Amino acid sequence: MTTRLPAALLVVFLALPVGVLVVQAFAGRAMVDAIATPAVRDALVLSLVTTTVSLVIIVALGTPLALLLARGRFRGRALLETVVDLPIVLPPSVAGLALLLVFGRRGALGEALEVAGISIPFTTLAVVLAQVFVAAPFFVRAARAGLANVDRQLEDAARDLGAGERQVARHVTLPLAAPALAAGLVLCWSRALGEFGATIMFAGNVPGRTQTLPLVVYGEFQAGDLEASIAAAAILILAAFGVLLAVRTLNWRRALDLRAGG
Repeated sequence: MTTRLPAALLVVFLALPVGVLVVQAFAGRAMVDAIATPAVRDALVLSLVTTTVSLVIIVALGTPLALLLARGRFRGRALLETVVDLPIVLPPSVAGLALLLVFGRRGALGEALEVAGISIPFTTLAVVLAQVFVAAPFFVRAARAGLANVDRQLEDAARDLGAGERQVARHVTLPLAAPALAAGLVLCWSRALGEFGATIMFAGNVPGRTQTLPLVVYGEFQAGDLEASIAAAAILILAAFGVLLAVRTLNWRRALDLRAGG
C-alpha cells in the first residue's frame, strides 16, 4: 500500500503531459488543419522517406556486424561493442557535431568529398546519416542478442542434412532470431523518427529538405504556430506509443531491456 502512492504519482507525472498534448491535438479540427499545412505535411513525408532509407542501410550493414559480435571471438571485441553502443549514450548535439567534423566542408573527409563533387551537410543525405548514426546501435544490439541465442545445434543439423550456408541462414538462423530482429527494427525506426539534436546540428532545419517532424515541433513553436507544433508532436507520440505497444504485445520485451542498456 505504501508503494502505490509514489508509484501513482510518477505514472501521472509521466502520462499527464503526453495525454494532454494528444487530447489537445485532436480537439476540434486542430489535428486535421495542422496536417494540411505544408510544413507538417512535407516534414511527415520527409521523415517517412528518410527513416525508410536509414532502416535499409542499418539492416544491410548492421546484420553482418551483429552476427560478428554474436558469433565472433577475437581480440578487441569488447572495444568494438563499446564503439557500436557509444551513440546511445552520446548527447545528440555531440553526435551532430562529430558528424559535421567528419563530413563537413572542413571535416576529416570534407576535402575528398568536395573534390568528388559531394556535399553532405545541410542536405537530405545528412538527415539519413544522422539517423543511421543514432539509431543503428538499437538494431545491432537486438540483432546481436537474437543471433547469439540461436541454437547452433539446429544449424549444424541443417548442414548435416545438406543445406548450404545461405539455406541455413534463411530457413534456420533468421526465423529463430526473427523476434529480436523485428524488435530491433521497430525500436531503431522509432529512434530515427524522433531524432532531433544530431539532425539540426548536421543537416540544419531547411523546410522540404532537412526539416523532419521533430524539427517542425521546434520550428513551428518558435514561429508561434502552436497548433502545427502540437500536431507534429502528437504524431511522434502516437508513433512511439504504437512501437512500444507492439513490442510488448508481440512479446519482444528483450528489446526494451536492450534499449535500457541490459
